[in-house]
Amino acid sequence: MSKTPFTKQGYADLVKEKNDLTKGRADAVANLKTAREMGDLSENAAYRVARSKLSSVDRRLRFLTKILDNAYIMQVNFRGMVDAGCQVTVETKFGDRTYQIVNSHESDIASGKISYYSPVGRALIGKRVNDEVEISTPNGKTIYKIKEIKIA
Repeated sequence: MSKTPFTKQGYADLVKEKNDLTKGRADAVANLKTAREMGDLSENAAYRVARSKLSSVDRRLRFLTKILDNAYIMQVNFRGMVDAGCQVTVETKFGDRTYQIVNSHESDIASGKISYYSPVGRALIGKRVNDEVEISTPNGKTIYKIKEIKIA
């Protein structure tokens, strides 16, 4: 499996989530034990809920462990072009927007983080200030003009 680049903040967020889940797992195990002691497991809804919760926590912990085992914090070598880890301000017909180019695990369009695998991210990678990029979107073609590039 190839290594996955993360921003420093994205990596720290995953490590924090894993630590929080690891601490919370003890509570989930205790809840399952308490529910198991309530009697007949075939009719015990509390047991099924507690088992489901523990299963969910364990599944997420396995996922985070797998991701973090193959993760590294990317070093951004700013050469005047858009690259992973950069923050890009673009001008569109809808106004200015600022995006941070990140990997798919960190992407969150609500906070302005887009994946370098997304159509917009792929189109912006390698471009410079004042370059124009035409991107096909569900609403038709949109032109993005790059106004500013900086390291996030």
